Amino acid sequence: MGKNTRQELLPGTLDMLVLKTLSIGVMHGYGIAQRIRQVSGEVLQVEEGSLYPALQRMLKEGWVKARWGVSANNRRVRIYEITAAGARHLDREVSSFERMLEGIRLVLAAVES
Repeated sequence: MGKNTRQELLPGTLDMLVLKTLSIGVMHGYGIAQRIRQVSGEVLQVEEGSLYPALQRMLKEGWVKARWGVSANNRRVRIYEITAAGARHLDREVSSFERMLEGIRLVLAAVES
């Protein structure tokens, strides 16, 4: 697959990726999207139309908190931080996701009988 091939995220993975990204430190929305893109080797592109509604949902759930700050280029930005509840949720989601991936791996590795 080429770098320009768009990859769709599995349902529920965006929250997990955002929370994991915030677990390394506080960031504004654009920084979160850039970090996910960078760490994934540019395979995952998080669009604003998906990211900001997800952040709002996570704020309501209490998984992240936000405050206003100033970006490196002196713009007013909303800065997000993972909460203790968000860290617990992330741990549960990562465990569940890893179990699902293992199940998929087993099915893909199965030899037809």
